[in-house]
Amino acid sequence: MRRQAQKGADFRALHEGETFVIPNPWDAGSARVLETLGFGALATTSSGFAFTRGRLDGQVTLDDVVEHVAALAEATDLPISVDLENGYDPDPAGAAHAIVRVAAAGAVGGSIEDYDAAGGIYEPDRAAERIAAAAAAARARDFPFTVTARAENHIRGNPDLDDTIARLQAFEAAGADVLYAPGLRTVDEIRRVCDSVSKPVNVLAVPTLSFAGVAAAGAQRVSVGGALTWVAARALVDAASAIRDRGDFSALSARLPLDEWLAEA
Repeated sequence: MRRQAQKGADFRALHEGETFVIPNPWDAGSARVLETLGFGALATTSSGFAFTRGRLDGQVTLDDVVEHVAALAEATDLPISVDLENGYDPDPAGAAHAIVRVAAAGAVGGSIEDYDAAGGIYEPDRAAERIAAAAAAARARDFPFTVTARAENHIRGNPDLDDTIARLQAFEAAGADVLYAPGLRTVDEIRRVCDSVSKPVNVLAVPTLSFAGVAAAGAQRVSVGGALTWVAARALVDAASAIRDRGDFSALSARLPLDEWLAEA
């Protein structure tokens, strides 16, 4: 495995080049597959990981996530950024602690969002304070650690683009390295966000957007969230339903290059 400092530097460098896709594995096996397919970095998915534990998004703990990150870091040589939800703690010190924990487990990046189920969307000053604490913790590591700040408005019932932009600008001022507003649906929305900040912007892929359109709008990074998990789950359900309902085993003909995907490095 490459030293964590090199992974951190490589991850930073990706944000200085062409727009890139950072896919989201849900376990060690999917991480190995995505590495073999040639992606340059990986990001965890809170919803996809929760699914592997038989839980809904938001129902895992920081300890669970740290264990997950360690497994991914052992399985793949790629830089890993972690979906840390709200840091599993509403306080700024908690957000900083989450950064420290996943960095120790092998991650070189992590995202902190401005929402939790109990408190809703955080007031802007408090949200920025949490990002500042996370950024300070990241700067204290002895390797580059990239902090992504998430404004959750658009997926939490408040699709106010002006407020989203104001939050992202505050997060940039607080020290975030990458800015992210999941739920942007149009190229115009993405362009407005990218034109309003100077830090790299991550966009969550949706079926109605193209990579070319997202890149042309100014985004630096494109993630897929839990979507690849649901693609795999859909294939499972379709095959199992055919077996249950029609005795149709045809889906079991699938053959995959496991020796290639899971070969020892």
